[in-house]
Amino acid sequence: MISVPTSDDPRHLDAVCVGETMVMVTPTPGGRLDAESTFVLRAGGAESNVAMFLAALGHRAAWASRVGADPLGDLVVSQVAEVGVDTSLVEVDPTRPTAVYLKDPGPDGTRVYYYRRGSAAAGMDRAYADRIAEVPAPVLHLSGITPALSETCRDLVDQLITSRPAGRRLISFDVNFRPALWTGDEAAELLRLARLADVVFVGLDEAARLWDVHTPEQVRDLLGASGTLVVKNGAVDAVAFHDGGTTTVPARRVEVVEPVGAGDAFAAGWLSGALRGLDQTARLRLGHLVATAALGSVGDFASLPPVETICAELGTTSDVWHGTDRPAATRA
Repeated sequence: MISVPTSDDPRHLDAVCVGETMVMVTPTPGGRLDAESTFVLRAGGAESNVAMFLAALGHRAAWASRVGADPLGDLVVSQVAEVGVDTSLVEVDPTRPTAVYLKDPGPDGTRVYYYRRGSAAAGMDRAYADRIAEVPAPVLHLSGITPALSETCRDLVDQLITSRPAGRRLISFDVNFRPALWTGDEAAELLRLARLADVVFVGLDEAARLWDVHTPEQVRDLLGASGTLVVKNGAVDAVAFHDGGTTTVPARRVEVVEPVGAGDAFAAGWLSGALRGLDQTARLRLGHLVATAALGSVGDFASLPPVETICAELGTTSDVWHGTDRPAATRA
């Protein structure tokens, strides 16, 4: 059992999400990556997406990373902070730049171009991991993107995921496989990290590419039975394997505007349900609900329905939502 403190101390956090956030350059709707289009700059990063959705869901979430001493770094930090995320753990690197990526929407989907090698976040290391580990929070969220950024980032993730601070902390790990970042050892390394986490999120499609497994049950057999495994099967369903058995919830029907960020939104919804002590079905339903909002937005982050609508969808009371007598999060 992981306790969720009810302290009024403003420094108390429910979750710390660690990883790189870049400046996302996106053409305005209908545009392409060309000289004729206008563009919008937005913060974009898997772990900060999770933190932002957790904040939108009423939690005290922090995002931890490094940015460059440049206007892009200022933009990233301000946009993440403006939705209520704690950015006090973010460090500014005076020599490395803030990373950038560009989206090119097309009739066959969106192509993404990354410019992140040698970025400020790629300089995160074990010393930074030690600083993060000192922050009390019942949930620490990581992804498979960070260990692919650099050797020091791999050390950081290894330190955080294997060296638990005093007290039990739930380690959440989203596989988030990015083929372009890896150099050939991704299958073994991501499998190792996933087996060490308490909660693992993985898409069935990425599991097939990484480990040549093609059903949720095969993913479960590969990772082992410890903790909770959530396998996302796109527009079909999501399956959770846990101590109490197996829970499956169909995906919600939605017109997809942009799929990027939906997996992060799903993870935030599930983690919010865990922090509130909701059952496995409600956690998956909340994951789908938050992912639906992301799928309907051109950006990675999107506004959520009113609390009353969410509570009605989940069959929960507003007391649970707002924290009154909120149960503790379970470990799996």
